[in-house]
Order: sequence, then structure tokens, then C-alpha cells
Amino acid sequence: MHPLDEAIDLQPGAPNEWTGATHPAYANMVGPFGGTTAAQLLQAAMLHPQRQGDPVALTVNFAAPVAEGEIQFIARAARTNRSTQHWIIEAQQAGEAVATATAVFALRRETWSAGEAVMPSGLPAAATLSRMPALGPIRWPQSYDMRFIEGAFPEAFDEQEQDHSRSCLWVRDEPERPMDFASLAALCDSFFPRIYVRRRRRVLIGTVSLTTFFHADSHLLAQVGTRHVLGVAKALNFRHGYFDQTGEIWSPEGQMLASTHQLVYFKD
Repeated sequence: MHPLDEAIDLQPGAPNEWTGATHPAYANMVGPFGGTTAAQLLQAAMLHPQRQGDPVALTVNFAAPVAEGEIQFIARAARTNRSTQHWIIEAQQAGEAVATATAVFALRRETWSAGEAVMPSGLPAAATLSRMPALGPIRWPQSYDMRFIEGAFPEAFDEQEQDHSRSCLWVRDEPERPMDFASLAALCDSFFPRIYVRRRRRVLIGTVSLTTFFHADSHLLAQVGTRHVLGVAKALNFRHGYFDQTGEIWSPEGQMLASTHQLVYFKD
């Protein structure tokens, strides 16, 4: 079984409750990679027998550090409408909330469609670029094949401040895995903190809130398969101990799969 599938392999318990656990392949400096936690929260709703449609939005608020080990997930449908369904999901350890989430699922239908954002053009193919090497003892980046075009993780924290925090890279799960909503939710948190790219300085950081909008349906994700997708990320503002991070995930054919936004705490 793929490590991500092991991580989201939640076991049912009482009504609305599932049990999961952290996974060593997605270990971070403190606790697990937040993208895996987001995928687990989403999976709790995906597995629910009352679930209708597919996810279109997910917001995760990281309330406390997640400890290694077992996690309890509680998911309930707060309201079901004709075409949308609204979910409240909580992750708990030792009876205390470590993360909360809201998700919106929807029954998609054929309508007029148009895109205003445009995928960057003239980029080198993933096959022509080298994979980013391992980052010492931090495990989770090794679970992704990242091939940077711009804005890679600094080779050294030399405090040579850059004039922007933009990154552009080809990325996919490692080992290869067909893309679905859970893997896309995790992938949207795989951009390294923008402050590291901009300031090239080691600071304490932690994601406070992460929102992902799923623009792709399951058919489009199936077309992506196991191929690399393009990730683009930048910050809009750094101020008073917090910065934002906005990102886009694109299919190789130029279809936007997801857009993502997060708020990150930092301490000098």
C-alpha cells in the first residue's frame, strides 16, 4: 500500500467517528506534515455514509501540535442542500482538539466555464530537471518528487534576503500514486514556507490555517494520473509575526486543479 493510503486508512468506530494515526513517511520537524493531516480530515468526510458529491473546498485550522500516534476524527454533515453539503470535522488526541476543519462537497454539473488565471508557459519539462535532494532528517519532503524551476528550498540559510518568495516546480507523489482528492489536499501544503525562500533565514514557523479550493473533478484528476503537476506559490504579505501563502496546482495540460491559501505564524 502507498504510504499516503496507509496514512488515510481510517478505521470506523462509533457513528461519525474514525481512528487514524500519524505516518513516519510524513514526519516533519515537529509532528506530522500538515498536508497529511488535511488529507486525513478530508478523508473522514469522504468515508462518511452520508457524503454526497465531491469536495470543492476545505479549510483546516491547526489548533495544536499533532503528536506522533493515534488520532481520532469526528465528522458530521452540518447541512445538506440540493447541490451542496457542509461538513464540520475535528481531529482529537487525548480528548483535545488538535485540528478543526470545514469542508464543502458538491454535486457538480455541466455549465459555462472559463479560466482567468493562466498557467506559466515556456517551462522546462519535469524530465529535464533534477529531483530536489533529501533535506537531512526531515522525512516528508522525500514523499514528493520535487523538481524546481524557481524558488527552491535554500541550500544554505545565509540570510541573503531575496526580492520575492515565488516558487515554481513540477511535483508528484513519491512513490508514484494516481492523483485523487486526498493526495491533492496534501499536495497543496507541500510548498515550503515562503519566509524561507524570501529571507533565507531559519525561523520558527507554523501553519495556522489552510484553505484549498478544488477546481478539478474526479474525472480530471484521473486524467492526471501519476504524472507531475505544476505548483506555483508566493506570499502576498509578511507582517506582525504572520505571513500568507497562496498557491496554484496545474495539470500538465494547463488545467487548474486547485488553488490554496494559508496563514503562517513566524517568530524571529
